Amino acid sequence: MSELENLIQTLCPDGVEYKTVGEICETITDYVAAGSFADLRKNVVYRKDPNFAQLVRTTDLKCGFEKKDFVYVDEKAYNFLWRVNLNKECVILPNIGNCGEIYYVIPEKLPYKRNVLAPNAILVRSDTTNNKYLCYIFQSQSFQEQLQKITSPTGQTKFNKTDLKKLKIPVPPIEVQREIVRILDNFTELTAELTAELTAELTARKKQYEYYRDKLLAEQSENTKYVKLGDIATITRGGNFQKKDFCADGVPCIHYGQIYTRFGLYTNEPITYISEAIAQKSKKAAKNDIVMAVTSENIEDVCKCVAWLGDSDIAVSGHTAIIHHNQNAKYLSYYFHTQMFFEQKKKYAHGTKVIEVTPSKLADIIIPLPPLDEQQRTADILDKFHSLVTDISQGIPAEIEARKKQYEYYRDKLLTFKPITLDLQ
Repeated sequence: MSELENLIQTLCPDGVEYKTVGEICETITDYVAAGSFADLRKNVVYRKDPNFAQLVRTTDLKCGFEKKDFVYVDEKAYNFLWRVNLNKECVILPNIGNCGEIYYVIPEKLPYKRNVLAPNAILVRSDTTNNKYLCYIFQSQSFQEQLQKITSPTGQTKFNKTDLKKLKIPVPPIEVQREIVRILDNFTELTAELTAELTAELTARKKQYEYYRDKLLAEQSENTKYVKLGDIATITRGGNFQKKDFCADGVPCIHYGQIYTRFGLYTNEPITYISEAIAQKSKKAAKNDIVMAVTSENIEDVCKCVAWLGDSDIAVSGHTAIIHHNQNAKYLSYYFHTQMFFEQKKKYAHGTKVIEVTPSKLADIIIPLPPLDEQQRTADILDKFHSLVTDISQGIPAEIEARKKQYEYYRDKLLTFKPITLDLQ
């Protein structure tokens, strides 16, 4: 018999009492508990530079404080917001927006000395129940199902403190709570370690592939010529249809956003379609053309491309360049993903919030161009390596997801108790 089973058999053999959150938590409050919004505006001023205390947002908790765009408040605001002071361990529940997320907060692990909770979240704290146990309970499927029932599904999702206080959870003896926390903490740590190892393995394989790809394309034969892209291709802008123009059936199309999120290096299958009427007004790519996204939010992604290998023409949206050529399409697509190409495109990229490379500028990009048979041989080699990395890229996330589900199943099983039966006679 395990220690947990022994504790349950000894301390609560007849079952566990279920109580409401309001019954067991002494503190259930939020940012606006101090008074009216007028009082808040008068007493609380946000500051970007480090000041008396940090205003801790759920976005800070979610990213582990890795992002540095923090918000601070002065001593007056800190004292005014005393009800949401994060000076003791507690559980934080976003109640507007990301409802269902749960965060366990330990003051000593926060990056700033003094901290208060930001808006759109509820602080929950108990003096009689293990707060880490509360965190695990709030994450459980049974509690999440209750939370969903009190969450407004229209507009921005939200729930209120009053309804939260009414939700019921199992409250075993404190010794049982501590043992469950110990078990789940260990399981959480093991799962995190495995996830880190698998993620590191995936990163290493991707870097190995990128190194090999760049090396293979850099070490060309004596038959290789270095030419401008404009000398071997015609480069035109894409069309102007939008996502709202997608339909269930019709003419196949490529939207520039899909190049970042849905397509790989090459494809012969469309993902979406547009009507014949809209297609007639659109630009099209022919078989073996390269479709390149020339607008992005960052320099790394701009000019990502996909080679279209389908037999029929395909409509192409705006923010793209269509590169029509008579070379090996896969070879060119592989080259357009190398560090060599990256260093060149940086020279032509412009913009701050939105990064763009003008299609006409692409004509000046220098490309190593071996004979077609060598291009095919290089593409075949890289296809095999790319296929291997793709299999790993799909397999490792699937393994991580399986471990996550295993953890969730185990956690929910540990947190499921027989309700105590009260003898009313």
